[in-house]
Amino acid sequence: MKTIKTLSIAAVAALSMMSAASFAQSVSVQSSTLDGAEAKIAAQAQEQGAQYKITSANTNNRVHMTAELYK
Repeated sequence: MKTIKTLSIAAVAALSMMSAASFAQSVSVQSSTLDGAEAKIAAQAQEQGAQYKITSANTNNRVHMTAELYK
């Protein structure tokens, strides 16, 4: 019985991680400032009713920022 309960918990955890990953969407924006790039990402997230996590930012004459949107 303990083995079945452990397997069930592991299965539920795996399925919840898969469903969360299926909602993730990667977005990229460009702007002249870090604040401007983050504002663009925040606007996209708000349009989709999602939250965001910035995954990278590069400042090489312009700002290029990438983020993951998730619900």
